[in-house]
Amino acid sequence: MTSILITDGLVISTRGIKKADIRIVNGVMTEIADSIPPSAEDQIVRAEGMWVGPGFVDLHTHLREPGGEAAETIESGARAAIVGGYTALVAMPNTEPAIDNVAIASFVLAAGARTPITVAVAGAITQNRAGEHLAPMAEMAEMGVRIFTDDGNGVQSAGVMQKALTYSSSLGVRLAQHCEDASLVGSGVMNAGALAESLGLPGRSGLGEEIMVQRDIDLVRATGARVHFLHLSTQRAIDLVVAAKIEGLDVTCEVTPHHLTLDESECSQYDPIFKVHPPLRGAHDVLALREALRKGVIDAVATDHAPHAPELKDRAFDEAPAGMLGLETAASLTFEALGVEQCDPEIFYSVLSRGPARIAQLRHAEVSNGLSPQGGEIVEGEVANITVFDPRATWTVSADRLQSRARNTPYDGRNMFGGVNAVIAKGTLVFHEGELR
Repeated sequence: MTSILITDGLVISTRGIKKADIRIVNGVMTEIADSIPPSAEDQIVRAEGMWVGPGFVDLHTHLREPGGEAAETIESGARAAIVGGYTALVAMPNTEPAIDNVAIASFVLAAGARTPITVAVAGAITQNRAGEHLAPMAEMAEMGVRIFTDDGNGVQSAGVMQKALTYSSSLGVRLAQHCEDASLVGSGVMNAGALAESLGLPGRSGLGEEIMVQRDIDLVRATGARVHFLHLSTQRAIDLVVAAKIEGLDVTCEVTPHHLTLDESECSQYDPIFKVHPPLRGAHDVLALREALRKGVIDAVATDHAPHAPELKDRAFDEAPAGMLGLETAASLTFEALGVEQCDPEIFYSVLSRGPARIAQLRHAEVSNGLSPQGGEIVEGEVANITVFDPRATWTVSADRLQSRARNTPYDGRNMFGGVNAVIAKGTLVFHEGELR
């Protein structure tokens, strides 16, 4: 028998916040009470003053395998996820080859099953993510894939996207869109505007994002399908999604930690560590995203964890690949964006856990003795997927100590507020007090 006892934590649920102890026996939450006496068999997680909520779920992780193992593998990405507080993640399909068929999806799922966490897969919308011919979504949906995207590329053709939405609606799956109109963003490498012009760098217009968001909202209205908008970065893009929700359309959106905490001024020294698509925007958009997050109109914070081998990221700004690491810093940055002193723990767990799990339809994680909802309530009888977060913790990011194979974090040396104290995935204590177990 294995037994874990979480003591004196503030349990965060949709019904409110309550101080309680939680006992987990053989992976299942067997008792939740005001006070539970410890036993000799218990692994003790002392959580006084800490938040105890459902394990974090990342909607947007680039694991690079197959094809990019020099930057990340499924195993190393899972380790990074655990340190960041994640008990589940969705692997993006822009691998080499792309996850656009059952064989590659099965490979990733099998490798993910060998990790301590739940690794789900996003399948490609089109073959090789080329935006022309639909991938066999029905076959992948039959094996359990619930979300599809050509992430890294937006589906440029409205006709192809309408066809994909109609098809997805019949399958009960969700499409996720990388919103950048290629004819407007072109070869831009940073946010379009006065700063880009002064630096002599080609700009990447926010209008390209907003036009595709509006187009796909119109397509959702026409087809009755559902769309999730990836890594939105402008105030107008968020406003369009909010208006569509008020209309009753089934649309959701995510923002990334870097779009909440960094702005275009970071690009002033031509450091490619700050190159990302969509690009870091102006301070006005950053403040608007933070306000939307605090108001609860953002469905998810997703990392867009994008590892790159050092020799690629060390190229000149306009030649380096876009993307930055995110898994190990996302929780603290979300805490910062919500306001260190005013952070609402219910919104915190909503955007890091419950919202992403709902969007990805991660209803259950298979374990040996039952089924456990990801992003669900913490209740007796369920397998434990739990993240304990300490809002009083402080720590400093060190790129050399990250679990990821890559080192392209823009936060190296940054002091962080709030940190993950413990992670219980599929009923097993996999991280505690800074140590993987």
